[in-house]
Amino acid sequence: MTRSIARTLRTVVPFLLAVLWFDLAAKTPDRPAEGSWRGEFTVNGEPLPFNFELAGLDGATPKLTLVNGSRRDHFALERAGDGTLRALMNTYDAALEARVVEGSQGRRLVGHYRDLVPKRNGANDLAFTAEYDQRWRFVAPDRDAGSDAQLDGKWAITNRDRSVAANQVALLKQDGTRLTGVFMTVVGDTRELEGTVQGDRFWLSHFSGPSPVLIRGTIEDGEIQGAINFGIYNIAKFEGRRSDQVELPDPYTLTYLKDGQRSIDFSFPDLQGRPVSLDDAKYRGKVVIVEVIGTWCPNCTDQTQFLAPWFRENQHRGVEAVAVAFEQEDSFEYFQQRLGKFRDFFDIRYDIVYGGIADKKLATEKLQGLNYMAAFPTTIIIDRRGEVREIYTGYTGTVTGEYYDDYVTKFNGLLDALLAEPDPYAATAARE
Repeated sequence: MTRSIARTLRTVVPFLLAVLWFDLAAKTPDRPAEGSWRGEFTVNGEPLPFNFELAGLDGATPKLTLVNGSRRDHFALERAGDGTLRALMNTYDAALEARVVEGSQGRRLVGHYRDLVPKRNGANDLAFTAEYDQRWRFVAPDRDAGSDAQLDGKWAITNRDRSVAANQVALLKQDGTRLTGVFMTVVGDTRELEGTVQGDRFWLSHFSGPSPVLIRGTIEDGEIQGAINFGIYNIAKFEGRRSDQVELPDPYTLTYLKDGQRSIDFSFPDLQGRPVSLDDAKYRGKVVIVEVIGTWCPNCTDQTQFLAPWFRENQHRGVEAVAVAFEQEDSFEYFQQRLGKFRDFFDIRYDIVYGGIADKKLATEKLQGLNYMAAFPTTIIIDRRGEVREIYTGYTGTVTGEYYDDYVTKFNGLLDALLAEPDPYAATAARE
């Protein structure tokens, strides 16, 4: 009888403790509710809203999902001993940290977007608050004032201060007062924006890990004007007009080889500190894709998200790739830490090397043969003879629709053509 009771206790007690733990966790004031939340930064006196979801808080893999229109970005959640929730921004050197606070309006999250780049020492941190069970972004449904304006379509965007950025193209979609879209520049895009049109005003925002973006403007006589606020970085004022014909400068012509040059050259250390050069035997007779990136750059991560699986599927055809990273710290140890995580996150199976500090002038000097590095990312395609055949500036992500489709079509077409060319060193290799 005693043994039977002991066996029963060994079975029942752990179960009861588990039930008690989960019950206490559900009632603990520092545990946020799962579901939809609306957060709000304040940048230069302007509210910059973002939407997110919390899930799996009682499981082994709790996560935070940032929501921007149809885009979803997932981040693992950690809980500190003091009840703070922390989500590292995947490959970006930043984190969201928050704690539950009880107030007159109920339970909220209060926290910060932490910039973790050592040299900046938190100088670019942003405070935020968040409310539970709120799916709206700029205007609550019961306060929607409506609008007769229609912003659906393609827009030519001109920056008033041309020293800040080149002109842009905006692709906007309006459904009632809900507004989504993307602003494109010669160096990339804003990722998917989400917002609203109210009367003669409109707002759009985006936050998916790197610095948040706020676009606000007014509508008058069918034209728009406003400002793009890049969160912790800068503000660019703009004006825009609807135009089906507007296009950005050709991204295949912005960066090119200097006169008399047919190739580029470099020697950079990889993650193990070993020098990597395009003269190395592994690249001889191969088509080579050189991807100039930085882990701080959202368009670079989007480009890598395309290239990494493409390479895994095509490496057997005679292609190699190498990513040259220019980072926010001029430190090889920092490069190893950031790019090691970057490699694992995207399952990168090509060489990654350290170019130096993130600076276009420095990158131009180190990538010998280029006229000017106009943007991160830049993709350089080299044929089997070691000659540069194409240089593409920036990257247009999936949200750009036909621009992304056009990029993928041209990329695959060129690579197919180059891979079909004979290896000029094959006969020599056979004799050796």
